[in-house]
Amino acid sequence: MKVVISIDSLKSSLSSMEAANAIKEGILKVDRDTEITIMPLADGGEGTVDALVEGMNGEAIVTSVTGPVVDKVDAKYGVLKETNTAIIEMAQAAGFALVPNNLKNPLYTTTYGVGEMIKEAIERGCRNFIVGIGGSATNDAGVGMLQALGFEFYDEAGELVGFGGQVLNKIKSIKTENRLKQLDECNFKIACDVNNPLFGENGAAYIYGPQKGATQDIVKELDAGLRAFAEVVKKELGKDVAEVPGAGAAGGLGFGFIGFLNARLESGIKIILDEINLEEVVKGADIVITGEGRLDNQTAMGKAPIGVAKIAKKHGAKVIAIAGCTTDDAVKCNEEGIDAYFSIVNAAMSLEEAIKKENASKNMTATTEQIFRLIKAI
Repeated sequence: MKVVISIDSLKSSLSSMEAANAIKEGILKVDRDTEITIMPLADGGEGTVDALVEGMNGEAIVTSVTGPVVDKVDAKYGVLKETNTAIIEMAQAAGFALVPNNLKNPLYTTTYGVGEMIKEAIERGCRNFIVGIGGSATNDAGVGMLQALGFEFYDEAGELVGFGGQVLNKIKSIKTENRLKQLDECNFKIACDVNNPLFGENGAAYIYGPQKGATQDIVKELDAGLRAFAEVVKKELGKDVAEVPGAGAAGGLGFGFIGFLNARLESGIKIILDEINLEEVVKGADIVITGEGRLDNQTAMGKAPIGVAKIAKKHGAKVIAIAGCTTDDAVKCNEEGIDAYFSIVNAAMSLEEAIKKENASKNMTATTEQIFRLIKAI
């Protein structure tokens, strides 16, 4: 029997690889001759760096960069040397969690540190980038990131502008001559699962500004800045991409990537499944095991386990999902390719107890063992 395991992390409990190894242990308790392949899984958001570094023999790099409020922060990214690929989570350098409550204001927060991470990865030889842009504290349309990469933004007086969403209205001209030349050799895939345009009632400022600390007056100022900046980019660079779905992601960081770095915005799970080459791996598999911390109706709407299930069904494999917990509406997952799903909680316990690493691992192994005892008995 050939089994492929590709399970997302159980947040605050098991990493993708820890969960997969616990499942493997359960299978081998039943049949030590089973051919088992483990593939890391993530959706481009939090945990993507850890999953791909651990699962694909990558290297984790920790570097000091400019944080969202211009203080220094330690940011981690991954390098997959075989493909010269850097895996970056923008939240490591410009995330909401890095901003103290009293400083939450997207007029002043910057993506500069994201650019510093990219620059360092380029200096290490990386030319392919996978960038997750969820969890941002910013609304600067990626200007900070671009400043770190050598793009120059000038105001009406011919002076370089500063940081944050507040500068967008001030930008009147752009110079690209001093940008990092190696950028021309780079390929950027941006994990983006929202389709907001850059500005307007569904744009970056109006939809996401308030949760980043923006008052209604600040939202209006930011939206006007995004509109003005888009016009300057159109005039100076000939790029009219403000309406591209996802341009408004991460406070307009999506716009910065596609307008200046020729990036592609794609579904996070699609990017990761392509990167790990899951489709090739599942060919000939009898069973594919996937899952995540909580399996529910949201899972069925296209989260990582469903991406795995669709590939598995395409190649005729049975799909089992194993989760920390399941909800009543998780039955929707059956309609999306998961043949059966199981919760690993097998006794009454508090959430605090359930998510302890040792308990979750033991329960994952025990649940898998019983599933495969049934499979072997049929």
